[in-house]
Amino acid sequence: MRGERPHVSVVVPAHNEGQDIIPVLDRLFDAVRLPCEVLIVVDDGRDSTVPVVAEYALKEPRIRCVVNTYGHGPANAIRFGIDAAASAVAVVTMADGCDDPRQIDDLARLVDRGVAVAAASRYMAGGQQVGGPVIKGMLSKLAGRSLRVLAHTGTQDATNSFKAYSTDFVRSVGIDSRAGFEIGIELTAKAKRMGLPVAEIPTIWLDRQAGVSSFKIARWLPEYLRWYRFAFGRRLTAEQIRARGLRARGESGD
Repeated sequence: MRGERPHVSVVVPAHNEGQDIIPVLDRLFDAVRLPCEVLIVVDDGRDSTVPVVAEYALKEPRIRCVVNTYGHGPANAIRFGIDAAASAVAVVTMADGCDDPRQIDDLARLVDRGVAVAAASRYMAGGQQVGGPVIKGMLSKLAGRSLRVLAHTGTQDATNSFKAYSTDFVRSVGIDSRAGFEIGIELTAKAKRMGLPVAEIPTIWLDRQAGVSSFKIARWLPEYLRWYRFAFGRRLTAEQIRARGLRARGESGD
């Protein structure tokens, strides 16, 4: 309802999706039952997604398109979207329809119950990945399962972007990623280093049926490895984690 504070903010990074985003939005609004806002985040006001979402918003007031001012790329779009979220829970999902929107409510309710990160897991019992690059899938599965066993991260799918977050948690530790979709593993690793609970539910991920994926494994792999290593170590406070990120970027603040 208009004027009602959303229970969950759904953050959708988008890049020139055009008309392809319409069936994804139809499924999302059909599936989500919690009071929500849907933030479609683009890097440029000329993105082909913008006019499509503007027209969609005429019939669906819970959606709005926002232009990311943090810099180009999915990491900055997700970071901008979470900062713009009006609710205590942010769920990140993709614009290509690969994620199951019926699980958004369940992920959000896990955060309501006290977890910092709730992951939709392709690699736990009941989960599945259908399609997608084979090498990417193998590396993702190896990373997720080894982190669960060796670092006790609480999920077998740390790399999946389809996750719900406590916005208070995210804002306390900050997001250091500036490249691709490594935010999922970054925030999972940070929650683990703080000793905060992480939970998961099984999901079935389907490779996109329209358009071209923007995932760039060779360019982003070093960032994934950085956060994989970060998951191991002694407990840290949010202030210590944020300070480490600022030092790594050579910044005094965001």
